[in-house]
Amino acid sequence: MHDALVWAGFAAGVCLIVGTSMSIVGALVVPRRVDSWVTGALDALLDRAFLLALRGVRSYRRRDRILGWQSPLTLVARLAVWMALLVLGFALVMLPDTDDLGAALEDAGSSLFTLGFAVPHGGGGQFAAYLAGFAGIAVIGLQVGYLPTVYAAFNRRETEVTLLVARAGTPAWGPEILVRTHWGTGGGDSGPVLGDLFVRWERWTAEVAESHTTYTGLLRLRSPRTYSHWLTSLIAVMDAAALHLALAPGADPKITARLMLRMGFETLADMARAMKLTVPDLAEISVDPTPISITFDDFARAAESLRSVGYPVTETDEDAWPHFVGWRQNYDRTALALCRELDAPPAMWTGPRRWPSQPIPPRRPKPGQPRQPK
Repeated sequence: MHDALVWAGFAAGVCLIVGTSMSIVGALVVPRRVDSWVTGALDALLDRAFLLALRGVRSYRRRDRILGWQSPLTLVARLAVWMALLVLGFALVMLPDTDDLGAALEDAGSSLFTLGFAVPHGGGGQFAAYLAGFAGIAVIGLQVGYLPTVYAAFNRRETEVTLLVARAGTPAWGPEILVRTHWGTGGGDSGPVLGDLFVRWERWTAEVAESHTTYTGLLRLRSPRTYSHWLTSLIAVMDAAALHLALAPGADPKITARLMLRMGFETLADMARAMKLTVPDLAEISVDPTPISITFDDFARAAESLRSVGYPVTETDEDAWPHFVGWRQNYDRTALALCRELDAPPAMWTGPRRWPSQPIPPRRPKPGQPRQPK
């Protein structure tokens, strides 16, 4: 093989090893989002493949069951791509000693996977083999440690999502939270219960913001229940807070509802940026507000459902509507873009999806029947 070509391959191999190593460390070690062409291209490729595979699937249950494989397969495929790139990189580095690409690939694969069936000769080749062996052990060890971290964050996320089912139904919907909470308290003061909910979800949102923007694979990990989803649950809690502040501005909880909404604005914007979605900045929204996806009639029907259970509504629909719009504008476009990108369940007030669908109202359990005296 020509010397110039061999040494050009050696330089390309060094660049490939360094670039792949930076991608691995950025994805598994650095405690913040680090963009990488490897992970970005792989995520886009698999997302496109799943979208094409699901083009003819009309049942949401079947679609959700198939999409449940997307994020786990991405994790496995990413490890395979990293290892393949490292094998190629070390093979190119070993090329000057072997002068044969096939033999170099055999030596690199044997060293990287610590199989030991091929031992390269020469000082440079042996050093590259030792370095490849270390790299293989390090990558697999980091991936093994990475998976429990990801699934621990997933379990913490799903705990609150599961607990919300009794309050919001499935799929979750903001007005349903207020209706069920007020009805569940016997028509009394539901403020303390709602305040506790908003405090918990403010903390939950902060934890999700930290974990899901660092480990973006978590964004596509779907909930175990078919019509339950972390994103629609978050939007439902935010809508509940916005409805409460618009329709009952004088009733508690006021501060916790505002804080929860503020944390939600920032979290949804961070996640959209992590997924490379084009969404407006909060500063742009305040300067140039845009119409929201919810109509006044939708809002009026939600307000009527609250009045039907005796919720302490003090404002008319016409007076409360501008305030609700003001809150919802901060996250409307971002929430809808994320729901579409992540193929979340078609919950009410969450916009269209990438397939034809109709909004599904939350399912309510049948009321219990009183025990008949014997």
